[in-house]
Amino acid sequence: QFPFGRRLPCDIYWHGVSFRDNNIFSGQVNKFPGMMETVRKITLSRAMRTMQDLFPLEYNFYPRSWILPEELPLFVSEVRRLKDCDPSWKPTFIVKPDGGCQGDGIYLIKDPSDVRLTGSIQSRPAVVQEYICKPLLVDKLKFDIRLYVLLKSLDPLEIYIAKDGLSRFCTEPYQEPSLKNLHQVFMHLTNYSLNIHSGNFIHSDSVNTGSKRTFSSILCRLSSRGADVKKLWSDIISLVIKTIIALTPELKVYYQSDIPAGKPGPTCFQILGFDILLMKNLKPVLLEVNANPSMRIEHEQELSPGVFENVPSPVDEEVKVAVIRDTLRLVDPQKKKRKDPHFGTFFPASYHVMYNIEKKLWGPSQAHPSVIVFCRCQSVEQVPEASEELPDAGPAPDAPKNAEAALPSLCLKQVFPKYAKQFSYLRLVDRVAALFIRFLGVKGTTKLGPTGFRTFIRNCKLSNSNFSMAAVDILYIDITRRWNSMGIDHKESGNPGMCLQAFVEAFFYLAQKKYKSLPLHEQVASLLEFCECHLDALPRKRLVCDCD
Repeated sequence: QFPFGRRLPCDIYWHGVSFRDNNIFSGQVNKFPGMMETVRKITLSRAMRTMQDLFPLEYNFYPRSWILPEELPLFVSEVRRLKDCDPSWKPTFIVKPDGGCQGDGIYLIKDPSDVRLTGSIQSRPAVVQEYICKPLLVDKLKFDIRLYVLLKSLDPLEIYIAKDGLSRFCTEPYQEPSLKNLHQVFMHLTNYSLNIHSGNFIHSDSVNTGSKRTFSSILCRLSSRGADVKKLWSDIISLVIKTIIALTPELKVYYQSDIPAGKPGPTCFQILGFDILLMKNLKPVLLEVNANPSMRIEHEQELSPGVFENVPSPVDEEVKVAVIRDTLRLVDPQKKKRKDPHFGTFFPASYHVMYNIEKKLWGPSQAHPSVIVFCRCQSVEQVPEASEELPDAGPAPDAPKNAEAALPSLCLKQVFPKYAKQFSYLRLVDRVAALFIRFLGVKGTTKLGPTGFRTFIRNCKLSNSNFSMAAVDILYIDITRRWNSMGIDHKESGNPGMCLQAFVEAFFYLAQKKYKSLPLHEQVASLLEFCECHLDALPRKRLVCDCD
């Protein structure tokens, strides 16, 4: 552990919370810049709404959402309209604070007038969503699924999904929401951090029983009842890929800001936690994405009043150890070899760490580190000083001579680019983001200035007698001012320029103006082709000069 960072170069850096090290010029980091901001509830909802506008059927796995307080009037009017259209519709809504975690601040309401405007709604914005009233139940209990997804690369996009996950159960039998039970969190909220305080929470030594089980045990149970488990997995894979596609445009903007092209810097990967709910008809619904899913493999057990000890959790260990071990196997830098002093054979240094994980040497007593560093593989002649050694590999006699052969098959399954052909048509906003980044001009920024926006319009030949440069300036000012007034949590919140979401809105406006008779996704695709065609014919040198 290096709580204050490390100066010597390494192959893999494992940060505890977020990407925040400006002194890393090589190797790989287990966090993407901007990931925490990108998967926050409001930012995620905005990204999913953009995709729902373009592809409503493909993105119907994310609940209808509104952002508070700015969209409260819209929320009220839309609910009123929907009720007028269908008087039998009796909705329930769930309110989630934007920066909340572990169930903090979440509550259910039956009517928009029940939103708690008192207190901190202005200082603590939230997302309100339509609540899924008919979830799949097991043993009469509501549950959700935590799936682990490895984003191994952003460009080119490379995604892996763990073959097993966790099923986290509520601790009171489920009933459809009513005014009498809205407050019963142990019935409606699946958060482990909440339900563990319930007297009904069951810690089990079996992965098939208790309040936390493996997802594979649920699949086996569903399969025994005749459910189409293969289709369910296919739907989950589709949900994950589509969600990542929705997130990548914003991530690419952060990435080029923190790790500008042409400058030395690390590559990134990250393990994400996808929280998914299954409806009664087995349709998966995305609840949220976690940038820092818990990797604890133990829980606290009270031995006597006020006296606790950490006890291993077989379910967590079964799933999480495999995810971390196989992530290290996949990012192992060029499978470098080194002479190992214990075993007298060559194999990658990171396999020592994997073997330690398998031997459970990172036990419950370990604190959560701010950063763990896996040292650069070295030859016998380059044995590091004591202060620079790898974590102790532990006793060697029973360790395998071929560490790779001793490891189980990978638990992480590649889903992209494996299924890229099926989903590439969805990556329209990715191409819009590429235009945005191209016209930023100044490296390290995430907002587009008025000169950059005018250069974009001019180089793409989008101004004419019906859309003058004066109208371009008005469009820029109106959209930028409105987005900046929303108080988005952004690394350049003080910069008055145009953020990516504002640019996407402006681009959609231009597409609708130019191609009036087409559906939105065809309008956007047509304008992208128009812009890219003009830019391909433009000398790159002139473009850079104009942006500067």
